[in-house]
Amino acid sequence: MTTPTLVTATRRLTLGALIAAPLLVATSQAQAETLLRVAGNFSGNKLHVDNVERPFFAELDARDDLAVSYNPMDAIGVEAADALRNIRSGAFDVMSVQIGMASRDEPFFEGIDLAGVTADLDQQREAVDAFRADFDARLQERFNAKLMTLWPFGPQMMFCNGDINGADDLAGKKVRVFTPSMSRLVEGLGAVPVTLQFSEVYLALQRGVADCGVTAPSAGSNGKWPEVTDHFVPLPLSYSVQGHFMNLDTWNGFDAEQQASLSEAFARLEDQMWDLAYTVNDDAIACNTGQPSCENHTAYDMTLVDIDEDSRARIEQITSEAVLPVWAETCDARYPECTALWNASVGEVTGLSASAP
Repeated sequence: MTTPTLVTATRRLTLGALIAAPLLVATSQAQAETLLRVAGNFSGNKLHVDNVERPFFAELDARDDLAVSYNPMDAIGVEAADALRNIRSGAFDVMSVQIGMASRDEPFFEGIDLAGVTADLDQQREAVDAFRADFDARLQERFNAKLMTLWPFGPQMMFCNGDINGADDLAGKKVRVFTPSMSRLVEGLGAVPVTLQFSEVYLALQRGVADCGVTAPSAGSNGKWPEVTDHFVPLPLSYSVQGHFMNLDTWNGFDAEQQASLSEAFARLEDQMWDLAYTVNDDAIACNTGQPSCENHTAYDMTLVDIDEDSRARIEQITSEAVLPVWAETCDARYPECTALWNASVGEVTGLSASAP
């Protein structure tokens, strides 16, 4: 005969097991879910952030094995120039990185988008693909990060105030730049480089801190730069290559199946960003300068500067004489293999050669 005490104890054990079972399942599920802390692109780049990046990370957040905390970098006070240090320290698991600005911590990375080097978006994509493996290897070695995407905003052109008819008229102008090689190119044109984050440029142009600002046509339109400038200079200086980097410890915490799935997802994100670079900037130029073909950006009435072959030839000359040699010297001093790797990849694509003076 079972005693009342034994019955009570049995009931308690059974009830405890019933309560514990869902708790164990919930705990198991929680342990299987990895939190990704993501610092995204600047919120002012609305097409990239609202139409592509934010939906992408929302899709990752919907996975059973991931939880994603996504914020544009400027919304949480993250400086673009600090991206490599933040990703190495593990402050974030994934970061959208403006490579030219972050390259002050590693000159080798700027080799993917040196000012004046590539002729157009097609050649820039070839250069990116040629440089990708060496870039990723150096990123892992120096900054404990895994390369997930590489893509450009598009041709970096100038929004200016004042009478400008060609490259010679930029002499003496204060020009917002955001990479070291862009600074050297602007200096070669006789202008004064001013390094500013994207979010700071509108007020700088409005107040005369800068006379010109360099960015992609679409980004400048979304940032309302035509409200505070009057001349648009369609002279590509570079292509503002960006990337998404993942902390290597976070990446190594995924199993092989998860890594393959994430690689495929980020490859789709990269393709979407390239598509934007190819499709939105021509329309933005038309809208910035009040042309009838304007469709998908705000219409303004900036003067479109006609850039002649002499201006383009001058860019090529400055690139060869000032941009490449200075970058090569700086990069080789930090990474002895730098120019050899660049010449065998980007150099092969562009027909250029980098060497220290």
